[in-house]
Amino acid sequence: MAPPQLWTWGNNAYGQLGLGNITSYSSPKQVGAQTTWLSVSSILGGHIIPIKTDGTLWACGRNGSGQLGLGDVTNRSSPVQVGALTNWLSATGGYSHTIALKTDGTLWGWGNNASGQLGLGDVTNRSSPVQVGALTNWLSVACGGSHTIALKTDGTLWGWGAGSSGKLGLGNITNYSSPKQVGALTNWLSIAGGYVHTIALKTDGTLWVWGHNATFGALGLGNVTNYSSPKQVGALTNWLSVAGGFYHTIALKTDGTLWVWGSNANGRLGLGNITYYSSPKQVGALTTWLSIAGGSIHTIATRS
Repeated sequence: MAPPQLWTWGNNAYGQLGLGNITSYSSPKQVGAQTTWLSVSSILGGHIIPIKTDGTLWACGRNGSGQLGLGDVTNRSSPVQVGALTNWLSATGGYSHTIALKTDGTLWGWGNNASGQLGLGDVTNRSSPVQVGALTNWLSVACGGSHTIALKTDGTLWGWGAGSSGKLGLGNITNYSSPKQVGALTNWLSIAGGYVHTIALKTDGTLWVWGHNATFGALGLGNVTNYSSPKQVGALTNWLSVAGGFYHTIALKTDGTLWVWGSNANGRLGLGNITYYSSPKQVGALTTWLSIAGGSIHTIATRS
């Protein structure tokens, strides 16, 4: 396997490509010459938070709310290390906030907190990482535009931040500034955040959605009704992974097929048209799709 390099392309208005400038690129460009990058998350706003193999956390791009975690609100066009710690495990972000996990199972947040999306019990922005509570059993986290969804190691599901359209799954449209459990189930497996909706998988392979569904059908339920509690998409038990964007959803099945639904402006569903779909539609007939990610108004996938 080739050494892990970091490559970026697309809109660069805030320096989010990490190339030392604010020039947009329509072809992949390598970020520096380092071969120690481990992971980078798809983020709905104009910043990225990659992690290196040594467990250090880096940030670049838009920083108006402190979402880079660097103690200020200055944009960066090249990656800058966040603190000096070497125990960061994963990081993701919403439109202007960032949530990250450490290897000790603790959860940290920074950036915009106007809707309580940092989970810190208030609505004050933070420009440096702050721990969410004191628990050490957080497993994974996903962000929407202004909401956060997280899983614990016990299989429970938690949400906080903006509750409009029901995207927290708590049966209402109320904002919460501290984590609130979604139901009482302990069989949640993985999660993904769309801009104003949420997607999740259970251990039995079923797919569940909630939040904004008006106009575009981003929940895949065959209608355009918003839902504030989890709703199952069909009855299938072979869903493998999910991703979300601005009003669209992408999912993989265990048979390697790729499925999409919701807004199709700009052709983001990959179906050869710009028609909206409120139920899952298969992209082609291939069975070799491996991984997926949703951008704001585009989609990316890899094959095996």
